[in-house]
Amino acid sequence: MATRARRPQRRSEALSRERIVAAAVELLDTAGEGGLTFRALTERLATGAGAIYWHVANKDELLDAATDAVVAAALAVEPTGAADPRDEIRAVALGLFDAIDEHPWLATQLATELSRSPSGTVTPRILESIGRRVRALGVREDSWFLAATVLVQYILGGAAQNAANARVLGPGANRDEFLGTVSKVWEELDPDEYPFIRAVAEQMRDHDDREQFLAGIDLVLSGITTLYVPGE
Repeated sequence: MATRARRPQRRSEALSRERIVAAAVELLDTAGEGGLTFRALTERLATGAGAIYWHVANKDELLDAATDAVVAAALAVEPTGAADPRDEIRAVALGLFDAIDEHPWLATQLATELSRSPSGTVTPRILESIGRRVRALGVREDSWFLAATVLVQYILGGAAQNAANARVLGPGANRDEFLGTVSKVWEELDPDEYPFIRAVAEQMRDHDDREQFLAGIDLVLSGITTLYVPGE
């Protein structure tokens, strides 16, 4: 009996730049930058290398696109009418904090983007998001750049340090046990050489990383409004 030739199964989704970038982010999350190869992408997307090269020219472009996609999602804070710009800045800051915490590769890639290609999409995207809200605070125009860049430096630096701490501890590590051990060591330091460290040992053990990060945002905002907002 004659049989009909089976047609190759059609992919449910057409290959697009967005699908490629999403797959690249997944590979970066699971295998790091070294695991992001076009061979790995072709296997994940069940396609040929030529189809991927149609959308992205090389690995650097792919890394830039993955970084931009994650940052764009992190910055998707919807202004709400008469919302306080300070609250919006905190929300933007936490969005970036969580994104860098969730994607271990992002801190390094952001540092590379900011220094290597400040005219690319990522740097203007972050600075615009913070800068609009700095302007809404009533900061003097001649201090917009200074205030916005100080905030950006604190946000990215603080988030990157938090992510680095998590990487040092490693997956599955007990943060409370680690901080408890450090706190005990601090408490046993020489009281003449380290009076401050001994005094804050308990506070260090009990601190919350996100609360500490937001406290830094509030300190920076207090300085900005005191120094650069007329009438404050």
